[in-house]
Amino acid sequence: MPLPPRLVTFVIAALGAGVFWALALPLPFLFGPMCTCLIAALAGVQLQGVKVISTSARTVLGVAVGSAITIDLMMKLPDMAVTLAIMAAYIALIAVIGVPFFTRICGFDRVTAYFSAMPGGLQDMILFGQEAGGNVRALSLIHVTRVLVIVSIAPFILTEFYGVSLSGAVGAPVTDIPPTQLAVMVVIAIAGWKGGERVGLFGAAILGPLILGAAATLLGVLSYRPPAEAIFVAQFVIGMGLGVSYTGITATELRRIVLSGAAFVVVLAAMAAAITQAVVVLGLAEPVEAFLAFSPGGQAEMTVLALVVGADLGFVVLHHLVRMVVVIAGAPVAARYFLNEKE
Repeated sequence: MPLPPRLVTFVIAALGAGVFWALALPLPFLFGPMCTCLIAALAGVQLQGVKVISTSARTVLGVAVGSAITIDLMMKLPDMAVTLAIMAAYIALIAVIGVPFFTRICGFDRVTAYFSAMPGGLQDMILFGQEAGGNVRALSLIHVTRVLVIVSIAPFILTEFYGVSLSGAVGAPVTDIPPTQLAVMVVIAIAGWKGGERVGLFGAAILGPLILGAAATLLGVLSYRPPAEAIFVAQFVIGMGLGVSYTGITATELRRIVLSGAAFVVVLAAMAAAITQAVVVLGLAEPVEAFLAFSPGGQAEMTVLALVVGADLGFVVLHHLVRMVVVIAGAPVAARYFLNEKE
């Protein structure tokens, strides 16, 4: 009797985490599941994730980021005004370069090209792209490829070019955190997630807990980051989800869509490197923080990397929040523009 796809997926992911851990490879709970699930998906194995678990794991990162929004960080906001403005201009530049790239070079229609180029949240870009008449499968594969490639190469860049370690403590052990603080975190995670969904907040699983966590931190109610064990579970689920996203992919999709997405990542990487260097040279940010802030990876994945290397979590995440807001705020406008153009 064959095993259920979800059980097969979990076993493959756990095997990857175990192998990476045994070999002392970097970020074993993120890269192990990602690599083994990706290999299995490309080999034709039917994998299946658990959406509720994947979503709930992101609440952990939301609480972690919220706990980094301190009064000291708020006092530094005026100093970030320039880099936050640069982020907005960066997104506009991506649109200017990305749409012609996907239309003229990759042969996509303009709707699919626009929502493929925008480095926003995966679900948000698929939703807006679908409403505007874009190719949903292409959007899904391109954004998953963007995140997967960036998450794969970013640790190498961090260690080889910036000299940081990927073995930093992501949090205190659960036994070192007072039970009352753990209870506060659970309440913040659930209330932020579900409350965010109720009011239609994009990326509710992360942003809802982030907002409540920040409020609790600023009020002195929350004074700890989620335990290391919770962060490891979040890494495991995120890595597994990235690999599972390639389930059922065809050779044609791999050749046309995935390669197009990977090629655009090269373009994005060049742009990100140039802007990061400019920000550092101008003395607007430290190298590691600038690199993580302007890397067009997923918000959750960049949060994990910031936690691991001990970067200024508040600085990194605030820039990614601006990126998400600019992209998502512009998406409905772009959707209406393309729909009108079609008519």
